[in-house]
Amino acid sequence: MLMGTYQHNIDSKGRVIMPAKFREELGGVFYITRGLDNCLSVLSKSDWDSLGEKLRGLPSSQTKDIQRFLFSGAAELEPDKQGRVLIPQPLRDYAGLTKDVVIIGTGLKAEIWDLDRWNEYNNKVTEDNMFDLMSSLGI
Repeated sequence: MLMGTYQHNIDSKGRVIMPAKFREELGGVFYITRGLDNCLSVLSKSDWDSLGEKLRGLPSSQTKDIQRFLFSGAAELEPDKQGRVLIPQPLRDYAGLTKDVVIIGTGLKAEIWDLDRWNEYNNKVTEDNMFDLMSSLGI
């Protein structure tokens, strides 16, 4: 399970260190795509394949926008010997990644956020909001 919060910097070539614990969970090759809230989602190969299978099993008339959103900008990532991955420029632009980033675990996937956007998002989330949401879902 992917969990925790890690702060890193993106270098001038667009590379960022993926936390070692995440690399262990994600495997030698994993996938990155646009996520919700202007962050990037990182999935293992098996979770990426499962997502593709699930979407293929649904009517394309209902999933075409999701497929376009997820797959058109997606990339396969393979960490180098230092554990760095190269995030393609269009994905960096989408998430507003410039220098300081936060990599978080959300259970089955990781997310990469611009540090300022992550802080802004966290300022909007309150315990009361989470309590209400968790209660509505029966958690």
